Amino acid sequence: MNDFTVVTQQYPDRTVITVQGEMDLQTCPQLARAAAVIPLRGTPLYLDVSGVPFMDSSGLNLLVSLRRRLDAEGSRLAITGLQSQPTRLLQLTGVYGLFAANTTTADGTDEALTA
Repeated sequence: MNDFTVVTQQYPDRTVITVQGEMDLQTCPQLARAAAVIPLRGTPLYLDVSGVPFMDSSGLNLLVSLRRRLDAEGSRLAITGLQSQPTRLLQLTGVYGLFAANTTTADGTDEALTA
């Protein structure tokens, strides 16, 4: 069984969702539900995936869907902590280019991908 957790933290200037576990067909609905109920009101969403060692096409689809939603709401998505397999998936599918490099992250330290 895949241990999967989603923790949401809201701040006045941003929302942070921290994900632990594999982002796949079984787990992505939980993350999608968590992201769907967050009122962003134009503030960025930081998705910390430093605890995600594996992502399949379901995770890829979720990231693209989140990007579209946030773009429509006048906000942006920042993906932080990408491990090697999820990074490679984004690169192989051409989606990596949808996200521009940004040096500001949820905690102000590492590089993030933003859209």
